[in-house]
Amino acid sequence: MSKLAFVFPGQGSQAVGMGKEFTEKDEASKQFMQQADEALGFELSKLMLEGPQDELTLTYNAQPALLTVGAMIAARLEREGITPDYSAGHSLGEYTALVESKVLTFEDAVVAVHKRGLYMNEAVPAGKGAMAAILGMDRDVLESITQNITESGDPVQPANLNCPGQIVISGAKAGVDKACIALKEAGAKRALPLNVSGPFHSVLMQPAAAELEKTLAGIEMKDAEIPVIANVTADVVTEQQEIKKLLVEQLYSPVRWEESVEKLLELGVTRFVECGPGKVLSGLIRKIDRTATVYPVYDEESLQKFLEEAKEWS
Repeated sequence: MSKLAFVFPGQGSQAVGMGKEFTEKDEASKQFMQQADEALGFELSKLMLEGPQDELTLTYNAQPALLTVGAMIAARLEREGITPDYSAGHSLGEYTALVESKVLTFEDAVVAVHKRGLYMNEAVPAGKGAMAAILGMDRDVLESITQNITESGDPVQPANLNCPGQIVISGAKAGVDKACIALKEAGAKRALPLNVSGPFHSVLMQPAAAELEKTLAGIEMKDAEIPVIANVTADVVTEQQEIKKLLVEQLYSPVRWEESVEKLLELGVTRFVECGPGKVLSGLIRKIDRTATVYPVYDEESLQKFLEEAKEWS
């Protein structure tokens, strides 16, 4: 039988005004923003609805904002009778997946990701780290080149294994710069520097991981009611202690998104609902498997379109 997965985007998908239509038309959705404001002790909702964009994009604001909208949309779908068989998220989105799977309460998750953003921001001073998207490069060749540069003293590694032909690298600025040159010489189609505030999912995030581990130790987690695909392993995880351990490792390990989607397909998932602003994950999933059916749900119109189609196969 065909199965359904909810997937949740990470940083980069944030946009001023996200979630606005849901909060205007639905009181339960509005409560998510109110709960986030109360849990954090500042007006995240105002930042989400009014901006400015550059402040919303700061990692410690973008993370709780994206989690709030993703959880809001997933909860709205559940009230419409749509429940996923699996959940997964890209980087930060894994926390939203854990809220959907009842591992974390929304309030605990929104505080945890705000702190996660602060730790990530503090781990590497601005300008010392970098990330770049490498297009059209064989993974084995990329890993070999980045390993050689790392061994020469400038750490750089694969950070996001997104889809065929798209891998993001992360590390010290010097390492990323050297890797971009070497990878283009080795045949990469493009090497595009990313406008991010730090070298996420690299070994340089280990100080942030140590702080995150302390924070997560103080948060109650439950075993997953809906199986989650973990970024670090690209495999199913349900046990709360294992989830907690993997969330710490996730900060300095690659996001194995391509393999995560392949795992979901292997488990019988044919329909994916992207809960959150934008269509980034929808595009990646289509590149991984053209036969998968993908529904980006980011506003009232896209939600109603999905619900109409869901009537036909539910």
